[in-house]
Amino acid sequence: MCELMGMSANVPTDICFSFSGLMQRGGRTGPHCDGWGVAFYEGKGVRCFHDPAPCHSSAIAQLIERYPIKSENVICHIRQANVGRVSLANTHPFTRELWGQYWTFAHNGQINDFTAGPGPFQPVGSTDSEAIFCELLNRLRSRYAQQPDQQDILACLTEACAEFAARGVCNILLSNGQWLFTLCTTKLSWITRRAPFGPAQLSDVELVVDFQEHTTPNDVVTVVATEPLTSNEQWQPYAPGEWRLWQGGETLQQGNVLA
Repeated sequence: MCELMGMSANVPTDICFSFSGLMQRGGRTGPHCDGWGVAFYEGKGVRCFHDPAPCHSSAIAQLIERYPIKSENVICHIRQANVGRVSLANTHPFTRELWGQYWTFAHNGQINDFTAGPGPFQPVGSTDSEAIFCELLNRLRSRYAQQPDQQDILACLTEACAEFAARGVCNILLSNGQWLFTLCTTKLSWITRRAPFGPAQLSDVELVVDFQEHTTPNDVVTVVATEPLTSNEQWQPYAPGEWRLWQGGETLQQGNVLA
């Protein structure tokens, strides 16, 4: 399976620390060596980096590790291929434009024989993940010609995710730059860092950061990951079927598609 990492923050924040841990799992401490990608939202724009090479040895990943790109919403993915060959076209996260916004998506899991229904959004690559993304966008676009309110979007997303969860493993990160939608069917955890900040120790590499030196008392930063990235902090596991909508590092809404 692949691994996911997302971030929601109330101030532009870099993910250098968390990414340093995740990239080790891309072929060094983990088997996820079939490509990686990351998307940073900056205002209405999104800055994306992809590489079908193993993350731990990727020169592009090393740039991201050292370059403090600041964002309020980030989606990252390291791939262990199970559907679709190793290629740039099959590397998450995937991005499409809808209602004048860039939507970005990453998926962990597998739904056999999944294809996107009719609509303007169709996969470029050959993964079930990209087909799931296109299906979500096609449903939103066919239901709403113009961008609806957040509750309508959530209703459509959770309705679709309930169907997906019944068909297979479907852990999801999805953002339109304003919020981060997360779904767990098997494994996902989160941690929210806020004042008083303290030190954090990565699990996959000898690196400690004292966040008190890099934050203000008003900062709120939530990191979501398939597996906890630090060894000295208390991460909160999602329940099977649980979804959360994050904005500014806080949970706006939550529910369960299996309930």
